[in-house]
Amino acid sequence: MANDAKKVIRLDYKAYLADMDKLYDTTDEAAAKDAGIYNEKVKYEPMSYIVGSKKLFPALDKAIADAKVGEEFTVEVPCEEGAGVRNPKLIETHSVKDFYRQEINPYPGLTVSLGNRTGTVMSVGAGRVKVDFNNPLAGHDLKYVMKVTEEIAENDKKATAIVEADFGNADDFKFEFPGDKVVVTLPEITKFHQEWPVARFRVVSDLREAFGVDTVEFVEIWSAAKKDETKPADKKE
Repeated sequence: MANDAKKVIRLDYKAYLADMDKLYDTTDEAAAKDAGIYNEKVKYEPMSYIVGSKKLFPALDKAIADAKVGEEFTVEVPCEEGAGVRNPKLIETHSVKDFYRQEINPYPGLTVSLGNRTGTVMSVGAGRVKVDFNNPLAGHDLKYVMKVTEEIAENDKKATAIVEADFGNADDFKFEFPGDKVVVTLPEITKFHQEWPVARFRVVSDLREAFGVDTVEFVEIWSAAKKDETKPADKKE
């Protein structure tokens, strides 16, 4: 692969609102249950990450790049270097009818989407709903306890980890690496899965970055059903 290819690792972490000493996200199932944030729809396992992809706060990206496999480390991120301070202008009041039109019954703590924005309901009363469109982490100092559990070296495993992270399922995906591109043969599930059309753009971007290539090629195979030649022909009367 190209010289500008990036490392792909697997990472365990516990993420805290440091000023409240509150766990808000983790790859550790037991810790999630203890903190009351367990979600049965989430797969608790080390997360795949492209080192240097700048998808995390800069302090985290740097610490991960410097980390050794198997060693636990802690990173503290001040509010100003994380999600920033809270903006009072992003707290808005909307008519409850805006929610009823979407068949949403708003209540405090509910995550809602209005237009292209996502916010959290703060209060409901007198036909009005107060919504906070700030990032949920805004205004908080953060702390992360992390451990790189593995550096993924094999090309096939790197590509599989990326598809798992971006699409949630890498079963039956096949990969080839002919020098200056990555070729992905798609499984049947991508032909009808409603999330694939969006996920494919993330997959393309991450494969390019991880392997240092410009081209990602998707191969989609449509095979006709085979006839059962063992079935006897119908007899003519």
